[in-house]
Amino acid sequence: MASATQGLAERYAFALYELADEQKALDEVASDLTALRQLLVDSAEFERLVRSPQLSRTDQTKGSTAVLEAFGAHGLTVKFAGVLATNRRLFALPQVITAFLKELARRRGEVSAEVTSAVALSDDEVQAVTDALRKVVGQKVTVSMSVDPELIGGLVVRVGSRMIDNSLRTKLHRLQLAMKGTG
Repeated sequence: MASATQGLAERYAFALYELADEQKALDEVASDLTALRQLLVDSAEFERLVRSPQLSRTDQTKGSTAVLEAFGAHGLTVKFAGVLATNRRLFALPQVITAFLKELARRRGEVSAEVTSAVALSDDEVQAVTDALRKVVGQKVTVSMSVDPELIGGLVVRVGSRMIDNSLRTKLHRLQLAMKGTG
């Protein structure tokens, strides 16, 4: 099922990319999708709207349109979410977002990195992380930020198939395992 959803998401993401490119709105749509991804993390209500099979097409369309218009999303993003809801595919929105941003980065010759922190980072901190990743990777890096309070502190960075978990939660878990081994 996961691979079927991924293929579906990639087709929708490619269609959105082509439309955004035609309308010269790639940056605006990418910004909207990044904000939506964070909203899915921050808002249980929005996640329920996106994932609930019990809501009708009309309710999902109205709800997603209201949310997107409230935060000033580009018209194409609003219409696209409406199409997903009408086609009963709104559940695939997180995978569509990921696929769209990956395609955008690929076409721009960028490497995408996902950075998760325990608290929201300031603009200066995000820039410092981006600069450090650019030095390590050796090419332009697009950083997608997200917040996961369960990390306690530190960062989790994913670049391609590599992951660096420097979170306090992981360090405490390793320490707990080490202490069990010595006792």
